[in-house]
Amino acid sequence: MPGLFQSLELGKRALLTHQMSMQTVGHNIANVNTAGYRRQRVTVTTTLPDVQTYGILGTGIKATDVRHMRDLFLGNQFRQNNKSLGQWAYSSKTLDQVEALFNEPGDATMGTLLNDFWGGWSELSTEPENASYREAVLEQSNLLVNGLHEMARQLTALQDSVDRDLVNLTTEVNRLAKEIGRLNHDIKRSELGSVQANDLRDYRDVLIDQLSGIIDVNTSKNDDGSMIVYIGAMALVDADKVLSIDTEIINDKGTIKHELVWAGTSLSFKNLNGQIKGLLESRDVIIPDYLEKLDQIARTLVEEVNSLHRSGYGLDNSTGINFFDSRFTTATTIRISDVVLNDTDKIAAASLQDSVGDNTTALALYELRNQLIMKGNSITMNDFYNSLVGTLGVETREARSFTDNYELLGHQINNARQSVEGVSLDEEMANLVKFQHAYDAAARVITAVDQALDTVIHGMGIVGR
Repeated sequence: MPGLFQSLELGKRALLTHQMSMQTVGHNIANVNTAGYRRQRVTVTTTLPDVQTYGILGTGIKATDVRHMRDLFLGNQFRQNNKSLGQWAYSSKTLDQVEALFNEPGDATMGTLLNDFWGGWSELSTEPENASYREAVLEQSNLLVNGLHEMARQLTALQDSVDRDLVNLTTEVNRLAKEIGRLNHDIKRSELGSVQANDLRDYRDVLIDQLSGIIDVNTSKNDDGSMIVYIGAMALVDADKVLSIDTEIINDKGTIKHELVWAGTSLSFKNLNGQIKGLLESRDVIIPDYLEKLDQIARTLVEEVNSLHRSGYGLDNSTGINFFDSRFTTATTIRISDVVLNDTDKIAAASLQDSVGDNTTALALYELRNQLIMKGNSITMNDFYNSLVGTLGVETREARSFTDNYELLGHQINNARQSVEGVSLDEEMANLVKFQHAYDAAARVITAVDQALDTVIHGMGIVGR
C-alpha cells in the first residue's frame, strides 16, 4: 500500500540521484583540462511503479549508470590522421637536418668549395709555372675533398642517429602496449558488476592515440570491455596478453642497422605507419639518396679530372699521373694522390712536353665545370649539385607542408571531438544549478513527509484526552 513511508523512500531516491548527478558534474569540472577526459553523464530512469486498484502510482527515479560521451567515428579519424602526422613529422625533421648540413646558400658550403676548386684551375691557367698558384690548386682541392668527407660523415652520423631512434621508439611501443594490457585487466575487473570504468577507458584511449602516432595500429573491442590492438594482422595487445616488438642488427650491403621484428622471432614488419614509417624512409631512402648523389659527384670528379690530368704534363715533364687516387671514388673516401700531394710540380697544366707557360690542360680542367659530365652526360657538375640542393628544398617544403596540413586536420578533428566529448564549463555550471534545485526540491519532499509522519505519530488520536 502506498503511504508516507513509500513517499519518504521516493524522496530519498530523488535525493541520492541528484546528489550523484552533482558529483558527476563536479568530476567533469575538475577534469576540464585533463587530456583525453570525456565528459560523463548520469543515466536516470524512473523506478517500477506501484499498480493499485485505482491506477498506477509512480515511485520516483534511480540512477542506472554513469556513461562517458564518446564519438567512435571521430576517434578513428583522429588516429588515422595521427599516423600520417607522425610519418610526415619525422620525415620533416630529418629533411630539416639534411638541409642544415648542406646550409645552402652560405659560406664554406659544398657549392662554394666546388666553385673554388674550379677557380683554382682558372688561376693556374693564367700562370702555369707559378708555384703559389699550384699550391692554391692543391689547397682548394684539399678543402673540397675534406668538405665531401665531412658532408658524408655527417649524413652517415645522421643515419646512425635515426637508426638509434628505431630502438627508442620500439621501447616506447612496448611500454605503451604493457600499459594498455594492464588497463585492459583493470577495466575487465572493474566492470564485472555491469558498470563502465569510464576514467580507465579514457586513459586507455589516450595511450592508443599516442601509439597510433608511432606505429600502424587498429583496434577492436572484446565483450568484456577489454581492447585488442593490432599491428597488421598480429595482435600486439589482446585483453591483458601483450606481445613485444624488438630490433635485430642486420648487415645491409655493408651498412649495419636495426630491423623491426616481433620479439623472439625473425618475423619482420611490413605495412608500417606513423613515426616508424617516417624513420625507416629517412634511414633507408632519404639519407642514402643524398649520400649517393654526393658519391656521384666524387666519382665523376675523380674520373673526369684524372682523365684530363693524365694526358697533361707537369713542370718536371711528368705525365700519366692521376690527380685523385683512383682507388677511392666515394664522398667518404675520395683523396688526392700521394704523388701530387708530395710535389706540386706534378700538377699537369700543359698539354705538351717541355712547354713552360702552356696552360691548355689547366684550362681544360677549369672548363670541366661547364661540361655535361653528370647523369649520362646531360648536366654539368655544378648544375647537378644545384639540382640536388633544389630537390632537397622542395622535399623539405613538401614534408613541412604535409606536417602542417595534418596538424591542422588533427586540430579540426580534435575540436569536433571536443564538441561531443569535451567538458564545457558553461554547460556544467548550468547542469550544476539544475541538479542543485532538484536536490533542494527532493529535500523539501522529505521534510514535508517527515512533518506528516510527525503529525501521524504525535498528533492523531489525542482528541478528548
